[in-house]
Amino acid sequence: MNFHTAPVNNVSEVTINVSDLKKSLDFYQEIIGFKVKSQTGKDAELSADGKTTLLRLTQPSNPINRHRTSGLYHFALLLPDRTDLAAFIKHLSTKDIRLGASDHAVSEALYLDDPDGNGIEIYRDRDPEEWSWNNDEVHMVTDPLNVEGVMATHKDEPFKGLPEDTIMGHLHLHVADIEDAVKYYTEGLGMEVVTRYGPQAAFLSFSKYHHHIAVNVWNGVGAPPPARNSIGLNYYTMKYHTPEAVENTVNNLESLGYKVEETPEGMFSEDPAGNRVLISE
Repeated sequence: MNFHTAPVNNVSEVTINVSDLKKSLDFYQEIIGFKVKSQTGKDAELSADGKTTLLRLTQPSNPINRHRTSGLYHFALLLPDRTDLAAFIKHLSTKDIRLGASDHAVSEALYLDDPDGNGIEIYRDRDPEEWSWNNDEVHMVTDPLNVEGVMATHKDEPFKGLPEDTIMGHLHLHVADIEDAVKYYTEGLGMEVVTRYGPQAAFLSFSKYHHHIAVNVWNGVGAPPPARNSIGLNYYTMKYHTPEAVENTVNNLESLGYKVEETPEGMFSEDPAGNRVLISE
């Protein structure tokens, strides 16, 4: 099953604030392997295939970098295959980049930060038939990555950037309160909880993916929202696939007391921690 195309709703794009657009563009092209789809002033759209926007960078006026707030923990780029993860590891081995790596049972992942400290995950999924479920809870762990096993799949070809089939796999957010966030994402956006890490984190998805959204309180319960010009998450796009689904979601949110704002870009909402979401068709 494809968890990132119709009829499954999914996070399709992420927009982040950066302090220096040129410096960030250099990083996202040379280190991550994005293509620049467009650039206008202090804004740029990045793509893996040259057509589909996955990441937007924007340099706000007077950017600030506050810590211990809600907002971005990391965005996660999903590679098509394990060989692509091997190619990425080989590529990064030639760069001076601090890197983390984990095996989550459902996936194999690398972790790094951009020049502003925005978190990035690069991962590949195991086949869903290999995932382990206990009733409605998916089994996830954080074990060391078998780097040798991954690298055994390497095809010894030069790195040519992100594969064209790379997509935005999921988004992990800092929030102020887990239960408030869970209510918003389940009752408001229509997701379901698929696993929890005690009272500290919850993982949510559509259609039994291991997670499209994760939320945590690792920046502290009650963490305040960042200012609009803060480095980090500006907003993300939750893609629904029919006008009716968008309308139903907006109605759900409003009936629960969550504010929805109509803008030229579309319908915006905020989770209880101030993380902005564009509800898009």
